Amino acid sequence: MREPVIALPSEIDSLPDRPAVFLLWASEGSPYLARTALLRRRLRRLVSNRDRVSRVLNLQGVVERIEYWPVGSHLEAALVHLELAQRHFPEDWPRITRLHAPAFVRLTLENAFPRTMITTRIGRGLMYGPFASRAAADRFNEALLDLFQIRRCEENLAPAPSHPGCIYGEMNRCLRPCQQAVSKDEYRSESDRVAEFLRTGGASLRHTAEGARDRASAAMQFEEAAHLHQRISRIGEVQALAGELARCVDMLAGVAVTPSAAAEAVDLWFLAGGRWQEPRRVMLTETAGAGQSLDRRMRELAAGVPAPLGAPSGAAAGGGPNLEHLAILVRWHGSSWRDGEWIGFDSFDKLPYRKLVNAVGRVAAMARPAPQTART
Repeated sequence: MREPVIALPSEIDSLPDRPAVFLLWASEGSPYLARTALLRRRLRRLVSNRDRVSRVLNLQGVVERIEYWPVGSHLEAALVHLELAQRHFPEDWPRITRLHAPAFVRLTLENAFPRTMITTRIGRGLMYGPFASRAAADRFNEALLDLFQIRRCEENLAPAPSHPGCIYGEMNRCLRPCQQAVSKDEYRSESDRVAEFLRTGGASLRHTAEGARDRASAAMQFEEAAHLHQRISRIGEVQALAGELARCVDMLAGVAVTPSAAAEAVDLWFLAGGRWQEPRRVMLTETAGAGQSLDRRMRELAAGVPAPLGAPSGAAAGGGPNLEHLAILVRWHGSSWRDGEWIGFDSFDKLPYRKLVNAVGRVAAMARPAPQTART
C-alpha cells in the first residue's frame, strides 16, 4: 500500500473533497479509521467546533494528525480499509470491516468416499467458489449432484451389505457405496468425474455428451439423441448457477478494471491465487503520447503478475487464497454500486486482452467528467 498523505487539523479546508480512507490520530490511543466519498466534508463534521455536530462525534481539540489515502474506486477503498483495520486493530478488525466469508462447495477428495459439502472456510480437497451466499452454493451443489451418482449423506461410511441405504440409492441417483454395490475404485472414478467437471467448468461432461448425441443422431437413434440433448441443456443450467465468479479456488484468476485516484488513468487489480495484487496503473495520456498500443501495455502489465496456476497453493502470491480478499470480490462484484468491470479467466496465458482493452476504454469513459456546455 502506498504512503498516506499527512495533514494537520488546521489544514482541513485545503484538503480535496474526494473519496478517501483516513485515520485520525490523537496524542495517545488507537486512531479513528473510516472511509468516505467526500473527505473534506467528512472531516469538517468530525473535527469541528460547531455544536450541531457534537451529538454525533466531535473530535475537535483531540485530533493531532490526519493521514489519508485518496482512492479511485469502491474496490480500492475496501482493500485499503481492510489493510489498515488489520494493521491498527488486530483484535477488532472483523467487526470494523464487516466482511462476511463467501461460501464454497468443497469436494472431500481426501475421504475414502468423497462427497460435497457447503463451507465458508478454505480446507483440504477441491474448493469451488466463491458464491455470494450459502443458498447460492447450495442451489449449485444440488444441481451438480443431479448430474452424477456420488453420495449425499454426511455420515462416515462403514460399508456393509446390511446397510439400510437411502432414497437416492433406490432412485439410482447414488452408486450406493454404503451397501458395497460398487468398489472403492469404482466410486472414486465417479468422484473424479465430478472433480474434472468442476476444474473444466463443465466442459468435460458437456463435450462427452455432445459427442454421444452427435453419434446417436448420425445413427438415426433420435430418441437417444433427444435425451442427450436434454442432458446437455441441464449441464448448461448447472454452470449458469455457478455464476461469473465461481471456479476451483486454485484456478481463480481475473482482473478488475476500475477508475483510478490519478487523473486520466485506470487501475488494473489482478486477482491471482485468491489474492488481490498491487494495482497496475494505466496512464492513458502517457500511453497515447508514446505511440504505444493499449494492447501491448496490457500485456506488459499482466506479465509481472505472479500466476499461481500449476503451482502449489502456498506458492501463489503471498501464500494461498485470502478469504477477506474473496469476500471483497464477492461484495464488490455483486453490488449495485460496482464502479468497474470484472474479467475472469482460467489462465494468465489465456488472458483475453481484447476484452481487457475494451473494458479499459469503457471505464476510462465512465470516469472522465462530462464536458461543460456553455450557457447563453
